[in-house]
Amino acid sequence: MSWVNQYRNKVVTAEEAVQAIQSHQRVFLTGNCSTPQQLLKALVERAPELEDVEIAQALTIGPADYVAPEMEGHLRVNTMFISANIRKAVQEGRADFTPVFLSEFPLLFKEGHLPLDVALVHLSPPDEHGFCSFGVENGLTKSPAESAKIIIAEINEKMPRTLGDSFIHASRLDYIVPVNYDLPEMTMGGKGNDEVTQKIASFIADLIPDGATMQMGIGAVPDAVLKYLYHKKDLGVHTELFSDGVIDLVEAGVLTGARKTLHPGKIVAGFILGSKRLYEWVNDNPMIELHRTEYVNDPFTVAQNERMVAINSAIEVDLTGQVCADSIGPKLYSGVGGQLDFIYGASRSKGGVPIIALPSVAQTRSGQRFSRITAMLKQGAGVVTTRNHVRYVVTEYGVASLYGKTIRQRAQELINIAHPDFRDELTYKAKELKYL
Repeated sequence: MSWVNQYRNKVVTAEEAVQAIQSHQRVFLTGNCSTPQQLLKALVERAPELEDVEIAQALTIGPADYVAPEMEGHLRVNTMFISANIRKAVQEGRADFTPVFLSEFPLLFKEGHLPLDVALVHLSPPDEHGFCSFGVENGLTKSPAESAKIIIAEINEKMPRTLGDSFIHASRLDYIVPVNYDLPEMTMGGKGNDEVTQKIASFIADLIPDGATMQMGIGAVPDAVLKYLYHKKDLGVHTELFSDGVIDLVEAGVLTGARKTLHPGKIVAGFILGSKRLYEWVNDNPMIELHRTEYVNDPFTVAQNERMVAINSAIEVDLTGQVCADSIGPKLYSGVGGQLDFIYGASRSKGGVPIIALPSVAQTRSGQRFSRITAMLKQGAGVVTTRNHVRYVVTEYGVASLYGKTIRQRAQELINIAHPDFRDELTYKAKELKYL
């Protein structure tokens, strides 16, 4: 039987497809802008018939009815990165969080640490040979999908066909649900036009040499940096994700990848977050290659790119250089993501530039301001990037260069880039701690 006939025989509705999910099973849910909306809706409707189904995921975008209080006892999320839509459920103990490097996320499933019964995926239509693309979310999904006993796929006419190690043959799919809806849009700009973000971005841009290969983490700062790079030459991209900002740099002839030492000429990533313009641009674009995250984020893969620049954010940094990026004190907020994967990879790269960037101050809901450069991390805070890995810390007041520096030197460098309103207090505490 040809793959076309097999394909037709597997077509079902979303409601029919989720009947394959049984109580006490573990289900993988693809995420980011690729969250399969109709399958998830059907699963939530079926949930009262189920008991103790675990939903394993990373970051999802959109409504999160599947973690509502009434899902308790039926569906329970186990997330490896805490996205905004499930943060409350995790903090209230109605959902679980498993800490793991993004580079190792797919390996939890691939190597059998978290065996999968079912994978819910979201794919492009098959080509003439029967191959579907994982589209905008490949890196975190391809390996888990391949390791699941059953694959249920939404096939979306609006999903772009991305190239690279990003395909699965239709014969591997067990249930096929045809859909035709626009993908969610999530641009990285956010508050990127504010003065603080622009100052941070300009300082970072000064650290980026011609011929650099860049990783841009999630957030307004990495996206804002791109606007300051039009005078650079032959930049490249090797990153867990990218957004719309790369398009204009490519069209301006700045982002060519010509001097990349790994995958020259290619933009390499695991997944894409952006707008409809970006989805149309990446469709069948031979410059774009999406690969598995266990490859893209592996520090020893990253390090093969010379002049590797890693740009990541933080919640707070203490005076020794410890970086907290996943919690506010003991309250779980996000996850390690790919930060340490790329910070360590960039530090091992020839001419690499690993950067942690953050505004100097934050503000509570009540309006109280506090310094994000701190004498000590909050009690219970998680250390994502250790003081041994950190090299450059950037705020709107400048760049602290910490590599090879003593604790005394580090403390002074970090105080110098703290907000002026907090420098005296930080100096006093540094002396109490015998750092100065």
